[in-house]
Amino acid sequence: MPVWSMPGSELLRRALLRAGIADAAPWTGTAAQAPLLLLRADHVYDASLVTGLARRPGTLLCRPEDGLPVAAYLADHLTDTALAAAVAAALLAGRPAGDPAFAGLLPARPADLVDLYNKALRKRANPYLLHLDAGTRRAVEWEMFGGSYKGVTDAITKHVWPRPAFQVVRGCAALGITPNQVTFASLVLVFVALWLFATGAWLPGLLAAWVMTFLDTVDGKLARVTLTSTPLGNVFDHAIDLIHPPFWWLAWIYGLSQVGMPLAHPVAVGVIVFGGYVLQRLQEGLFLALYKMEIHVWRRFDSFFRLWIARRNPNLLILSFFTLFGRPDWGMLAVAAWTVFGCLEQVVVTIQAGLARRRGPLRSWLER
Repeated sequence: MPVWSMPGSELLRRALLRAGIADAAPWTGTAAQAPLLLLRADHVYDASLVTGLARRPGTLLCRPEDGLPVAAYLADHLTDTALAAAVAAALLAGRPAGDPAFAGLLPARPADLVDLYNKALRKRANPYLLHLDAGTRRAVEWEMFGGSYKGVTDAITKHVWPRPAFQVVRGCAALGITPNQVTFASLVLVFVALWLFATGAWLPGLLAAWVMTFLDTVDGKLARVTLTSTPLGNVFDHAIDLIHPPFWWLAWIYGLSQVGMPLAHPVAVGVIVFGGYVLQRLQEGLFLALYKMEIHVWRRFDSFFRLWIARRNPNLLILSFFTLFGRPDWGMLAVAAWTVFGCLEQVVVTIQAGLARRRGPLRSWLER
């Protein structure tokens, strides 16, 4: 059964490859002379779950909803051909965990094998383990898509983009469009928006910028659900995200002078929006170095504030609002003011974290 326009077995092969298992193959009835990992191919496994199972020989993986075994990692002493064949047959037949064929295997649910707090995606969530057939395919893809989403991010990415991005990711997967191709398209739009802002073409520039931010959501989700992310692609994507926003704001300030709406103190505003962006990033790096966690995942309030902090998407929202009312200059002044507030807020949070650490180790609210 296809998922994301590929056979479910191919998705499983990619998950196994990420777990360090390069010699995956369909079961032929012959046991290997080493630990043997058996998985039902009619299920979709969270990649982290496959990795967790691959570290636990002697484990029987069971579905969380009904306890039905769907995978087993046989230790050396269980890779006898007859024993392995019995386990494989019991898995395919859907027998319960108490079946004699599973003797010697320790039943485990997904939450037993994986840390529920995902630092990379800044969220706490159960790893998915989903039955895949014609009736569940759409639900499986939606569940996988949700699992690929960051838990702490801005309001637009979190609440506006998911539904349309899901459809575009499905389309990209069907057409064979790669995440890096999507990222390259977003890079082109970075320069298009930059040029349009610099010429005072506010609405076309905002359109290009918003499409770019949308594609920035699509590329990462496409990479995660199809298990095609690479270190190079990750650097490519994050480098674009990190570098371009303050140059957009400088181009906006220049564009105001081009259309006869110059700011009273353009250099000062430029220093605030550019320097403030850099300062925020440095503050986040300092917090991470001092407390070994990202500043926006310490407390629930910090995660809420990340929805609106003066980063690219919230700033674009501010600029869009004022531009629709014919005052793009006020929009930039509002962005500058919000940037100053964001920097001060992060200074306060960093000091509060230092005081809190005196009373004991800091932990993210998502880990509790």
